[in-house]
Amino acid sequence: MSKIAIRALMQIDNLQPKFAAYNGATVQGSVPLSGDTVLIGEFAPGNGVFSLIDRALKASSVEATTQMVEREFGFFILRSPSNAEVSAARDAMLSELGASMSDRIKPSITNTQIITSVEPYQAQLLNKWRKGSLLVPGQTLGIIECTPAAYISIAANEAEKAAEIDMVEVRAVGRFGRLFISGTENSVQAAMEAAVTAIEAVDGQPA
Repeated sequence: MSKIAIRALMQIDNLQPKFAAYNGATVQGSVPLSGDTVLIGEFAPGNGVFSLIDRALKASSVEATTQMVEREFGFFILRSPSNAEVSAARDAMLSELGASMSDRIKPSITNTQIITSVEPYQAQLLNKWRKGSLLVPGQTLGIIECTPAAYISIAANEAEKAAEIDMVEVRAVGRFGRLFISGTENSVQAAMEAAVTAIEAVDGQPA
């Protein structure tokens, strides 16, 4: 079997209500709830995700929320109301890989944008493909892009902790992760700052 590389691995405790609701509407399996702890990861090659999730489920009482292989990478989400059980699942995965959290790739932010007073036609275009809250014309829209993609999840959770915002879209799979949030200009600014800080605080190896 080829060596599995950890592109992203993060444990997020105290899942925020709107981010939990967004995940609940989009995941394949067990629905995460507000206050849960989740383990989110991205591996290469993608097929490695199957054996690693099997190992984590057998070593703990976590539940599988998402497992998928896209064009290049494998992506997963595991959940539990118990932070200790999620830690056990994480440790089992790392043991299987013979790795530590410091072996993951350190994320980088590739783009941020704040668009004030969103124009109605653009808002409606975004609403065609968003899976979260509707973007109301006239609101402020914040966008963050990062790589590896999975790390956008920690940005979304921290953004919601920092300010009253709505989750429009969270894309955590693929080459880049993208977060779209909306609200007042001040709330979006505060949320964006918290999200960027959270991503920059993650340690790891250079890409």
